[in-house]
Amino acid sequence: MLHRLWLIFAQTATVCLAALFVVMTLKPEWLPVRPAAPQPVAAIPVPATPVALPQPVVTRVESFHDAVGRATPSVVNIFTSKEVRTQRSPLLNDPLFRRFFGEQFGDDVQRTSSLGSGVIVSPAGYILTNHHVVEAADEIEVALADGKKLLAKVVGNDPETDLAVLRVNAEQLPAITFGQSDKLRVGDVVLAIGNPFGVGQTVTSGIVSALGRSGLHINTFENFIQTDAAINPGNSGGALVDSRGNLVGINTAIYSRSGGSMGIGFAIPVSTAKMVLDQIIRSGTVTRGWIGVEVQEITPAVAESFHLGDATGTIIAGVLRGGPADRAGVKPGDLLTAINDVPVSDPQGMLNLVAGLQPGSSANMRVQRQAQTLELTVTVGRRPKPQAQPRE
Repeated sequence: MLHRLWLIFAQTATVCLAALFVVMTLKPEWLPVRPAAPQPVAAIPVPATPVALPQPVVTRVESFHDAVGRATPSVVNIFTSKEVRTQRSPLLNDPLFRRFFGEQFGDDVQRTSSLGSGVIVSPAGYILTNHHVVEAADEIEVALADGKKLLAKVVGNDPETDLAVLRVNAEQLPAITFGQSDKLRVGDVVLAIGNPFGVGQTVTSGIVSALGRSGLHINTFENFIQTDAAINPGNSGGALVDSRGNLVGINTAIYSRSGGSMGIGFAIPVSTAKMVLDQIIRSGTVTRGWIGVEVQEITPAVAESFHLGDATGTIIAGVLRGGPADRAGVKPGDLLTAINDVPVSDPQGMLNLVAGLQPGSSANMRVQRQAQTLELTVTVGRRPKPQAQPRE
């Protein structure tokens, strides 16, 4: 009997252990979870001196304040006035009418005023501006950035680039720093400073939209910097500066259908302005090279007519009889491809190349005449002054 009970107990224990093993292997989540024994927590030592917490990083917004601060003292406002004669009624010439109604009715002279901007380029009082700002002005007044007003005189002008040089009787003026317009790239940030609409000195920002713009028929010599910095009436003659406040151009013209800025403004490169400035200060005028030819752009129709194919250069459409090019043997119909080994790409490029030559010097012209390539030597003449255009 005892042996039988022991056998039953052993079998029961074996079955229970087997069942527990199966549950632990296949379904451990059925078993009750035993809480872990608490572990002793070590105290964190507190330092004797407080630890400095990291400060939040403050990112400064990009600003051109320093550039503006360097350039604006050199930009001035220009106010001009001139007398304009108007037609009057023949009745005003009647002595009896003037006797009863006064002499003032016979006055046919009116004064008009206009405004623009300028840039101080020398501590001795020289100021660069546009020719059209001071053209035919009887009186020119310059207002400095500090509010001081001075009378100015025209030292010289250059209508073909629309530049003029003024001078005021003052010393130690804040002259602007010249930049390098030939180092500008499309996309560079530029600032336009001037006096638009007479509201006072104003700064606008933009980028260089294009370089070497020509063919706009604004000036004879065109090599404009195009920018989308807002330029409005009154900005003419003001400064176009780079992001460091250096002068890179003189604001001159805008493309507009409304009279205001449409994001297309043009400035004369400082390289051109400096050349004009130096010559006017030295001699009172600007001297340029000239060879006495009339040139024509190579259009598809012209290329087909002259059997030029894909040739580059400019067509000599006319030669002044007895002029430098005529004496050198240049003939109408020649294709001018290079001057002093510098390639000629279009009429404006040819005009700029010749203008930069020293009168009296010799220059080599490479021309293509039919199937021949000729090297001709021309003695450069002096470019005649442009004829003054009558104004209404």
